[in-house]
Order: sequence, then C-alpha cells, then structure tokens
Amino acid sequence: MKKFYIAYDTDVGIKKKTNQDSLLLKGCSEEHGETLLIAICDGMGGMEKGELASATVVRAFSDWFEQVYIKNEMHVGDEGIRQQWQSLLEEINGRLIRYGKENQIQLGTTISAVLLNSDGQYMLCHVGDTRIYTLSDTLQQLTEDHTFIAREIKRGNMTIEEAKKDNRRNVLLQCIGVNEFFEPQYENGRLAHGTALLLCSDGFRHMLSEDEISESLNPHKNLDEAQIKEKLREMIEWNKQRMETDNISAIYIKLK
Repeated sequence: MKKFYIAYDTDVGIKKKTNQDSLLLKGCSEEHGETLLIAICDGMGGMEKGELASATVVRAFSDWFEQVYIKNEMHVGDEGIRQQWQSLLEEINGRLIRYGKENQIQLGTTISAVLLNSDGQYMLCHVGDTRIYTLSDTLQQLTEDHTFIAREIKRGNMTIEEAKKDNRRNVLLQCIGVNEFFEPQYENGRLAHGTALLLCSDGFRHMLSEDEISESLNPHKNLDEAQIKEKLREMIEWNKQRMETDNISAIYIKLK
C-alpha cells in the first residue's frame, strides 16, 4: 500500500506448542485513497482449538471486507459498519459456542480490529485483552481491557502495581465463543499523519513497559518498514528473554 508503512510479526513463544494468535491485513484502493482492515485475535482453548477460534474470526472479517465493504463501495465512516460487525460477531459467537458444546470443549478468542483509510479516519472494534494503541511522541491505549484486573483497577479496588503481581491478570470477562453475552467496544476517530497504530496480543506487552514500547516504536524514529519490522522482532525477543509464556504478536501501521 502506497499510503501506509506496514510491519508485523508473530511468534509462538517459549512454552506453547501452537500459535493461537491470528492476524489480518487487507487493503484496497478507492477513489480518494486507500483503506486497510487490520485485526489481531488471541485464541484460547486446548491445543489447536484456540487457533481455530481466532482464525474463524479473522476469516469472517476478511470475507466481510472483500464481499461487503469493497463490493458495496463503502467508506470508513458509514453508519452501517458497526451493526454489520456486531451481527458478524454475534453469529461467530453462537457458532463457536455450539461447536464447543458439541465437542465438549471450551474455546474462544479476543478481537481488536481497525478499519483505517489514508485520510486517517478509523473505526475500531474490540473484545478482550488484545490492545490497540496510538503512537506519536506518546503512547495512548485506545481499547479497554475486558479483564478482571482492569475492572478492579477501574473500581478502585486494586492499584496498577498490585495488578502487575496478581495471578488473575489473564482472567477475561469478555471474549468471543464462551458466553452468550458480550459487549464490544466501538470507537471512531482520526489519526494525524505521521501517527502510528499498534495492535498487539497481551503476550507482546506483559513484559514490556509503556516507556519501552513508546521509545522503541516512536514513529518519528522508525522511518521505513524494514526498520519497524526489526524493532518488532527485537521486542518479541525481549519478551522471550524475560520469560513471557504466551504467544507474541504485533501489527504496526503508520500513515505516510
């Protein structure tokens, strides 16, 4: 894509046998520019079942982009997108729940997705604890973690420092494929040119400080895709050296 710098990387990590993270990068050219659909899903479930859940969501969003968004010449700000995504997630959620019951297993996935055009206009959809950040001279988290820890911090029952040591940090309150009820976060906004988006699984950020992420991925210092790709790989290796046990994935998009 001519209007974006794009880099991504993913790693199974030091403990798991399969990579249950699924990534999506799709793009199209339009009359007034280009549009990307980017998503990262972190699956959960025994062995390959988490991978199945995350891949199911990625495939459904990919099909929507090709068969609905592009074919109907839609735009990022279109009112109908939110309802289309909600219906899509409800259908997938029901399908995964039925599959789990039929096979006596539990499987599910998070999702963080962004539809972004070359004017900087975006719409995001989020369920779980994968994250979307903006990066300029500062790091800003756009998504809200749907976790026990995040809820307790928000309620004032736990400090951030206490949360870092709490063994319940991976307890999700919402995901796709486990419970009938879920309430996605939807947001619309606009990025300034030169600003970057970072989508990442929780395995990418657990062992890194916000200062490390901000400094390493500052869009004013990372000027091309090769340099950004190298930084993502370096940060994945930091996580592994610090004994992160989860899969580790990240996607970085910067407007040119």
